[in-house]
Amino acid sequence: MLPLILLTLVLLWQFVLLGYTFTLAGNAADEAVRAATAADPGAREGACEAAGLEKLPDAWGGTVSCGTGGGYVTADVTLRVPVLFPGSIGFPFEVEGHAGAVEEETG
Repeated sequence: MLPLILLTLVLLWQFVLLGYTFTLAGNAADEAVRAATAADPGAREGACEAAGLEKLPDAWGGTVSCGTGGGYVTADVTLRVPVLFPGSIGFPFEVEGHAGAVEEETG
């Protein structure tokens, strides 16, 4: 019975890590877009990427890509789901977070 209980706990923990990764990706994308809309037009992409990476723990190192155009700012965050321990190997699939907002006018 003990192996079955341990296997169940490991699976539950892995699902917690999966959910937390989705939460991190969404939050990092939201924060990246918020920082970009408040920045000067020439510095929006840099502010976006910096804010997105700042909100990610080191164990969930991912990529943040930002785009601006047509009065709209978007951010895409891509993370890998860790296997059992954050900072270790990851599953071969990625979790994505996406956010967008209208650029703030200055002046």
